[in-house]
Amino acid sequence: MLEAALWGLVGGGSLVVGAALGLRLSPSKRAIGLVMAFGAGVLVSAAAFELTEEAFRQGGRDATAIGLAVGALAFFGANSLVTRFGGGHRKRSGGQQQGGTAAALVIGSLLDGIPESAAIGISLLEGDGVGIAVVAAVFISNVPESLSAAVGLRAAGRSAAWVMGLWVAVAGASALAALAGFVLLEGAPGDLIGGIQAFAAGAIVVMLADTMIPEAYEDSGRWVGLVTAAGFGLAFLLSTFE
Repeated sequence: MLEAALWGLVGGGSLVVGAALGLRLSPSKRAIGLVMAFGAGVLVSAAAFELTEEAFRQGGRDATAIGLAVGALAFFGANSLVTRFGGGHRKRSGGQQQGGTAAALVIGSLLDGIPESAAIGISLLEGDGVGIAVVAAVFISNVPESLSAAVGLRAAGRSAAWVMGLWVAVAGASALAALAGFVLLEGAPGDLIGGIQAFAAGAIVVMLADTMIPEAYEDSGRWVGLVTAAGFGLAFLLSTFE
């Protein structure tokens, strides 16, 4: 049980690393966009091979289809609500977060991180150890997310202490999400586990299409496609070593 929380903290801890890098280095928007594109490619691979494929193996076609649809709709609805209160630009590096309420920014950041972290806890259920490819995907993709957001939040007038506090809190919530994914589903039937895995995949795909990929392309242009493919390829190769 504690192992799930620990691995969730490892994955979520990269949010703190990314935020610290963003505050200290102040990288260019182009560099942030390329790093974000790489992270998006990593998450595409994780959603396809570590979540959706595994969901189909565990729960079959129906559980996978329902989970994907519900996860996508749930994220879309929650993100739409957060956007109404100014949290829609939470990952932008140009200071677009100005005017957004603190609650919307915090909830939006939690919304992005929880499905990924829950997937880490779920990967432990088979008893073969944690899914290293899932942890690696979450770790690698979290760095550009928080890096970009940290730069934007500072530009929007948030203090460095507030920014770091946000990502420390989200990292802690990631550990709890991984723990919950393990505890709540331990001993659950395969179709339920598969449905939850597919739910996480659906939420991640909508998050990528709504935030990371458009923002990466806006900042870095046509090179984003190649860098995204590189992230996808690396994550796939990692999954083959499990």
